[in-house]
Amino acid sequence: MEKTTAGNNATSQQPYLRITDLTKKFGAFTALDKISLEIFDGEFVCFLGPSGCGKTTLLRAIAGLDIQTYGRIEQGGQDISALPPTERDFGIVFQSYALFPNMTVSKNIAYGLENRNAGKKEIAQRVEELLELVGLPEQAQKYPAQLSGGQQQRIALARALATSPGLLLLDEPLSALDAKVRVHLRHEIRSLQERLDVTTVMVTHDQEEALTMADRIVIMNDGIIEQVGTPLEVYREPETVFVADFIGTMNFISGTIDGVQTVAVGGQSLRCNTDGLASGSQVTVAVRPEDIVVHEVEGEHENIFNVVVAEVEFLGSFVRADLVADQFGDNRMRADFSINLIRRLNIEEGANISVLIPAERIRVYSGNP
Repeated sequence: MEKTTAGNNATSQQPYLRITDLTKKFGAFTALDKISLEIFDGEFVCFLGPSGCGKTTLLRAIAGLDIQTYGRIEQGGQDISALPPTERDFGIVFQSYALFPNMTVSKNIAYGLENRNAGKKEIAQRVEELLELVGLPEQAQKYPAQLSGGQQQRIALARALATSPGLLLLDEPLSALDAKVRVHLRHEIRSLQERLDVTTVMVTHDQEEALTMADRIVIMNDGIIEQVGTPLEVYREPETVFVADFIGTMNFISGTIDGVQTVAVGGQSLRCNTDGLASGSQVTVAVRPEDIVVHEVEGEHENIFNVVVAEVEFLGSFVRADLVADQFGDNRMRADFSINLIRRLNIEEGANISVLIPAERIRVYSGNP
């Protein structure tokens, strides 16, 4: 199966990184299947997907660490498909930091510059500049073991940026850190990337990281690209059931197209965009928990369901309620309600309420869930 995608940038702009029909096989196993993708100058792009989907293999192919079986990679208009890593213009940061334990922080950062035979004065100036950039000027003479995980990752980032690469590759750089440090560092990395305007590709399995950091997200599954889009696009307009299920939380119900813009769900007609699917088609109806709202206004309205609150789960700033109704069959619909709403309407387990599902918030996919 082939998926070809392109960025949202104006078509007159040439991509900085162009990947065409990239395929990678390990024996009989196909890790990447005809991947085509364009990444533009200064973009921050995240490769997102479950373990084994091919995202790290794609990053390593871009770096030349795992040469593709066939396909083409161009960077800045140059074909780099067969170049060894040392001849490609990139800096890379790994999840394990990969700092040299026997070298000081300064020596770690200077490593790439020394390999390029830069002058001592130039190296010293660049190291000082980068330590300031990552907020660790006082750590220059320390060794990696004397730093926290977050500090080590910042040094790894400074080392990757030392040679001013055209492309920055981040291989799950935050996954080894604890949650609080991870949240703080992802904002720092994004801010740094914007200031330097360096084209950046990051691999992550953490959808929150991708949604908060990326200009565009490349969602991968079983060696193909399922969808490419902005964080808002992939969250609000998932193109496949896989993307809808993988990004955030989603409710799925079986239905049948019974009109031009209506779907029959458990005997009740639901108005929504049916994407031109033929009448009688079996479909999957998808709606996010936050898009289900309590119906409090009297009068005739579309997409109203009378439901029973089967279970409520307190999640801090909101409550997730499991709703049951005849129309949902054996499925439960999850709905997210604010704490204030729960208090005001005294919604609790066993309560009977009416909910509204806005037509514009419903996605319909061909086939059953």
